[in-house]
Amino acid sequence: MDFEDFHQDLSSLEIISKGDKKMSVKLKGVPLQYSNALRRICLNGVPIFAIDTVDILENSSVIPDEGLAHRLGLIPLKTDLTRFNEPTECDCKSETGCSNCKVMLVLDSGDSDITRTILSNELISENDLIKPISDKIPIVQLATGQRVKVECYARLGRGTEHAKWNSSNISVLTETNNEDERILTVESTGSLKPEEIILAGVEEVNKRLVEFKDIIGNLE
Repeated sequence: MDFEDFHQDLSSLEIISKGDKKMSVKLKGVPLQYSNALRRICLNGVPIFAIDTVDILENSSVIPDEGLAHRLGLIPLKTDLTRFNEPTECDCKSETGCSNCKVMLVLDSGDSDITRTILSNELISENDLIKPISDKIPIVQLATGQRVKVECYARLGRGTEHAKWNSSNISVLTETNNEDERILTVESTGSLKPEEIILAGVEEVNKRLVEFKDIIGNLE
């Protein structure tokens, strides 16, 4: 199989099983090195949104500022790859980002008059496309009189930079009883649908192969 054949062959993947967060597809006639490259990219090479910067305006909880920021960064966010750009590829070329590559989310608990747990449903996004995958993710517990107020900025990133940008919980490749046939199983974190991860993974592998081919061509 050469570079040109790879994308065409993977465009007709056979679906074995499909759910909201987990999907298995059959790879037939795809060399092991390409299949494994797709597996790795589906795990940590497909960009998703995650909170990257947190401005702590007020935090009187028992959790220190860095602990609160860490928790916010690990909340999976729904992602739309068609609407937003990765910062390095955005036309704004700005360190502060723009509406095409960065999204702000705010959290203001107000003064608590009871002991309660702040959940992800109180993390409000300026863009409804980018928001926590669940309303019930615990962030911090507040006692009477305590308050948390933060401004968060989320961007697209890849798991090769930090695990919070992993698009999948698992991405595994298993052999079948048939020669040159393997099953790729991907379980999403919830940021993207599993089929979106696999299709984006195919595009990314193809892109990298084309770039590699061009580099080899220039060397020759």
